[in-house]
Amino acid sequence: MITHLRSEHVTTGILKVSAKSNPNSVAGALAAVLREHESAELQAVGAGAINQAVKAIAIARSYLKSSSFEISCVPSFIGVEINGTERTGMSLAVHRRPL
Repeated sequence: MITHLRSEHVTTGILKVSAKSNPNSVAGALAAVLREHESAELQAVGAGAINQAVKAIAIARSYLKSSSFEISCVPSFIGVEINGTERTGMSLAVHRRPL
């Protein structure tokens, strides 16, 4: 669950989202990454986590309008290892562009 933005997230641009993540917090972290970089990635496993990630993207879009950015999202499936077990998750690649 994202409660704050750690420095490695800013460097890599990868944010891991859980079903318990607050979409406003994830949106703030996503907007912060996109203000500094042209793209970011949200990773989520499970319906609840994917729901929170998609809501965060919609919220981040409104946060970035004041910075004159629009965003787009490209979803794809990824393999994620959780406790030694391979699971299928989603990667949501988010790209910024000028308004």
